Amino acid sequence: MDPVKILAFAGSLRAGSFNRKLILNSQRLAPESMEMEIFALDDIPLYHGDREEPEMPAPVVDFKRRIEAADGLLIATPEYNFSFPGVLKNAIDWASRPDGGRILAGKPVALQSASPGWAGGLRAQLHLRQVLHFFPMRVQFFPEVCVGQAHHKFDGDTLTDPLAIENITKQLTVFVDFVRQGR
Repeated sequence: MDPVKILAFAGSLRAGSFNRKLILNSQRLAPESMEMEIFALDDIPLYHGDREEPEMPAPVVDFKRRIEAADGLLIATPEYNFSFPGVLKNAIDWASRPDGGRILAGKPVALQSASPGWAGGLRAQLHLRQVLHFFPMRVQFFPEVCVGQAHHKFDGDTLTDPLAIENITKQLTVFVDFVRQGR
């Protein structure tokens, strides 16, 4: 059976982002039945409706092309003020234009989050799910990956927390089947 192709990105621009590290570790922990490509949102400009025509910015075109080519998405979101960051909302807004999110409709998505706070970004995931259901995307709910106290759970870029590693491994294994069910 062909491997499931996943596009993964973090809703953070910070070089030392826990969520970028979460995506890197997820790529390392992915099952053999999954190919994971990582995309950085750094070059996606702020959404501006006047920039949709005559031609969308090249980083947006590239992002949308990669979303369309992927079988599913893995999104890691920080939690800022009980929600997900504007960087991530901006990327979703661009991906949904100008056709109202055709490339997002029905796309399987798994969410992860890491935060220094105790909830590990769970509230950001809840708000993000509300946005993703608009398109409607197929959101996998369980197993959840919420890494609380993240500043104590990485050694450099390497995730060291056994429970978080176990949850990521389970999530990605289940995600392969979740994606295949929708093919």
